[in-house]
Amino acid sequence: MPGLWRLRLPLPWPGVPHCNAWAIRSGDGIVLVDCGMHLDPDDDQPGSLRQLERAMAQVGLTLEQVRQLVITHAHADHWGEAATVMQRSGCELWMHPNHAHGSERERDSATALAHTMEIARAGGVPERTLLAYLERIKDTPTGIAAIVRPDHELVNGVTVESDLGAWSVYETPGHAPSGVCLFQPERRVLISGDHLLGRISLYYDFGWSRDPIAEFLTSLDLVDALDARLCLSGHGKPFTDVRAHVVATKQAVSDRLAATRAALDRRPRTALELIPSIYGEQLIPETANWRLTEALCMLQHLCLEGFAARESDGPTERWYQP
Repeated sequence: MPGLWRLRLPLPWPGVPHCNAWAIRSGDGIVLVDCGMHLDPDDDQPGSLRQLERAMAQVGLTLEQVRQLVITHAHADHWGEAATVMQRSGCELWMHPNHAHGSERERDSATALAHTMEIARAGGVPERTLLAYLERIKDTPTGIAAIVRPDHELVNGVTVESDLGAWSVYETPGHAPSGVCLFQPERRVLISGDHLLGRISLYYDFGWSRDPIAEFLTSLDLVDALDARLCLSGHGKPFTDVRAHVVATKQAVSDRLAATRAALDRRPRTALELIPSIYGEQLIPETANWRLTEALCMLQHLCLEGFAARESDGPTERWYQP
């Protein structure tokens, strides 16, 4: 599609080898949708600014051409390089206002870490495991160059202008509280961030909203109603069978909820104790945070729906079938 480029940006994470940014022609410059994460700017490693510059150079673009930076959600691999891009180009930042889930660690690392520890303790993670985790991550970069406030808030009703026409903004929380999708109605093209992916994958930020699962399902219904013919997602290749991906994603949520509900019985157990029954596997360091966060979201949703109950023992929560 003339005037639209996929920028494939390598990431340093096992299992998530890259993310996508999207450049859209707009007058004498471009709208850049997402920008990758931030690591050492002088390095050539995955996640560095050089990787973004290389991807842009491959299609004849430069950072200085960015007139508007649009962020689909405040996860480091999608907005970590925002401050650098703004400094280099002088562009405006457009992002959803509810971005504390992504910016809090950089703004106040002690509070953000305490929040993470609180969630882990609620899930039943032993103290010695938490201490080992703290030691492992204490010097880990956040992936965010600096916290920058949006110049414009991406909320329902806002449009982003481009040479391909106006893109309508739709708030799609669930994967992240700050999640938005962009839709170009004449061309029926959807930029979905991580809300809808070519390879079905579920992830939620826990502790920032009452029910991320319900939010995610509602957002899937909203996207389905747009009847897009082409989806440009935050990871993987573009795909055309958009409705089939919506259906498959909803089925994946339904299956995971069913597995979580089946794991419950009359014995109160922590989320950590339930995970092997839910996923059919033990936790490993590479998946622990992902699995625990998702399990807690599923359990909280089932509790709100009346299919699960919980009791607290100090900071630890245990779940059972009511």
